[in-house]
Order: sequence, then structure tokens, then C-alpha cells
Amino acid sequence: MNRDSLLPPISLGLWSIVLLQSAASGRLDLLLRAVFHPLVWGSGLVLLVLAAIQLRWSGRTTARLAPRQRAGLLLGCAAAIAVLLVPPRPSFADLAANRGRELLEEPGLSFVVPPGQRTLTEWVRLLRSEPDPGLHSGDPVRISGFVLPVPGDRPQLARLLVRCCLVDATPVGLPVLWPGNRPVPPADQWLELTGAMASESFQGRERSVVKPSQWRLIPRPRRPLEP
Repeated sequence: MNRDSLLPPISLGLWSIVLLQSAASGRLDLLLRAVFHPLVWGSGLVLLVLAAIQLRWSGRTTARLAPRQRAGLLLGCAAAIAVLLVPPRPSFADLAANRGRELLEEPGLSFVVPPGQRTLTEWVRLLRSEPDPGLHSGDPVRISGFVLPVPGDRPQLARLLVRCCLVDATPVGLPVLWPGNRPVPPADQWLELTGAMASESFQGRERSVVKPSQWRLIPRPRRPLEP
């Protein structure tokens, strides 16, 4: 058995481990919607089976790999090992700063949900459908999200909406009247915020804004992406 014959099954095996470990550890929750996780599990198992088949047949070949093939496989192995050793830590605020802020779609709004039970994204969709601040002023708010700096405005509390993964992520956020007696939390910090809807004049028009009565720092949710 020559070394070249071992490189293909090793490469497939490493990438199967990457997929399976990512799915088992919860790493995928930072990158991909949960509905697509079974595809990752399935792909990892398929690669593992292919690696086992190639390993079984590797002893029966004496063919040598071309230098470019060998280099490509070695590079792939190194990349897989790097992914295993260095977990992803995406900055949602940095990602959101480089994306458009239009909603992916406008699903039907549920007005049955009491104001205090609406999520941040439900509030965003409601305010885009009914933008008159007078309709919502005084409504209780309890939402969570990450702090998103906005050029020319105060930082917002935001979430990322995705169809599939971070590649198509769209940021949505709510303006917040941060009280002057407390420093505004840094970008990417996750908060749970309690307060009420209010209105303010901004750039010549009235808009709805969250007036917090309190907030607390929270860890990033296990599944931070929303459909």
C-alpha cells in the first residue's frame, strides 16, 4: 500500500468527521437553519461510507497521484483539521453591516399574539405593516437580540433572518431609546430587553421606538438564526 492511495480516504474521512461533529456539537446552529441539519448528518454519513470503501480498495492499487492531486488532497486535509480545531465565531453585527435590510418575505401577521409575547422579528413585521407609531405607543415589549450599530442613529436591537444559512442572512432591528444613565452595550452583545413602545421624531418623521425599563445581558442563543 502506497501513501498516495491513503490520501483520498483520509480526506473523505476527515470531512465526514467535520460534518458529523458540527451537527453533533451544535456548531451548525450558528451557520445554518435547523431544518437543513438532517442534510448535513446524511452527507457526513455518506462521506464516511465512501471513505471506508476507498480505504478497503486502497491496498489494491499502486497508482501514483499527480503532484497537483496530492497537493489538493493535502490542502483539503489541512483545511478539515483547521475547521475541527478552530470553531466559527461569526460576528453578527459585522455581517449585518454589509447586508441589505429588506425582509426576505412578508408572511401573514398574527395579531392574536399579545404585544408582550411578540418576538423582535414579529414586532418588525408588524411595524412595517402598520407603521403609525400611535397604534403601538405604550404596548409592552419583551424582546431579545444582539446590539447592532447603525450609522447616523443609535444602536438597534437586531436579529438575523435566513432562508438557508448565513450567506443569505438579512438583518432586522428595532431602534431603542437607550437611557443616558447606563452605557450602551457593545456591538454583538446579546440582551433581553423589557419595556414599552414609544414614538420619537427622527429625520423629519415619527417612528416607533422601544423605550426600555430594564435589560440584562444574556448568552447568545443556541439557535440565533430566525426563519
